[in-house]
Amino acid sequence: MKAVVLRALGEPEELAVEDVPAPTAGEGQVLVDVKATALNFVEVLVRRGRYPQMPELPWIPGSEIAGVAADGRRVLGLLGPGGGGYAEQAVLDAGMCFDLPDGATFEEGAAFLLAYLTAWIPLTRQAIVHPGMRVLVHAAAGGVGSAAVVVAGDLGAQVIATAGTEEKLALPVSLGAAEAVTYDRLSEIEPVDVVFDPVGGQLLADSVSLLRPLGVALAIGFAGGAWQPIDPALLVGRNVGVQGFYLGRLTRIRPDVVREAALDLLRLWSARRVRPIVGATFSFEDAAEAHRLMESRRSTGKVILVP
Repeated sequence: MKAVVLRALGEPEELAVEDVPAPTAGEGQVLVDVKATALNFVEVLVRRGRYPQMPELPWIPGSEIAGVAADGRRVLGLLGPGGGGYAEQAVLDAGMCFDLPDGATFEEGAAFLLAYLTAWIPLTRQAIVHPGMRVLVHAAAGGVGSAAVVVAGDLGAQVIATAGTEEKLALPVSLGAAEAVTYDRLSEIEPVDVVFDPVGGQLLADSVSLLRPLGVALAIGFAGGAWQPIDPALLVGRNVGVQGFYLGRLTRIRPDVVREAALDLLRLWSARRVRPIVGATFSFEDAAEAHRLMESRRSTGKVILVP
């Protein structure tokens, strides 16, 4: 079968289409003909050698797919940290394989689970967002950030969105954000109850000062660089907290929680209360260009590859 393989660390050109052996499904697994797979920033970090849990090379990236199962069902699912999604076929654990909603495209299916689970679980189980709260979402034009805007809005919160450029603010505003500012205007934001941060770097530390008493900052990712130390005295003095979320480890340790959340989200999608945002679609042969777009921070929504 055809797959996009990473054989060496470095630039996007290290990704190449190759013929590789097709996978086989074992007990409790589902073989899927992949019709679409989503890019996630973790794959950029791996290619750059910056991910804490580096896989062995050669490696087929891709942790979420949509396609047709061996029994003919249209499905979507999560592959886990081992990857394998940038391929014409992949194997899902049955517990992480779900029916694609009626009318949904495969591209939308591939764009859905990881982004929405990364938004839904921390916003409902850690910060516990409810009507009347103010939720600040960083990187609100990206795949995870745009999902957080939709989820927080559906939970009744007032959403404040940030992005790197004025042009990228149009997407979160279209999704219901009440306010939208670029990062250089962070000081203009009135206090909030929750900060949802996929960026990391200094931004998370700077955002803690925007929290109201009893507020919480959610550390989701470090696409913008390693997290900076936060003095516990600052948290104690302000009566605020910081919580972290990592879907990969939660899926391994508490798959029941992740599956329950996925089913909740699929019901919301079927009810048209949430929806995936597909920003760009590339062929396997153009995987390097897709990575280049994501790494440039010019993309909005999810970037998708199709065989």
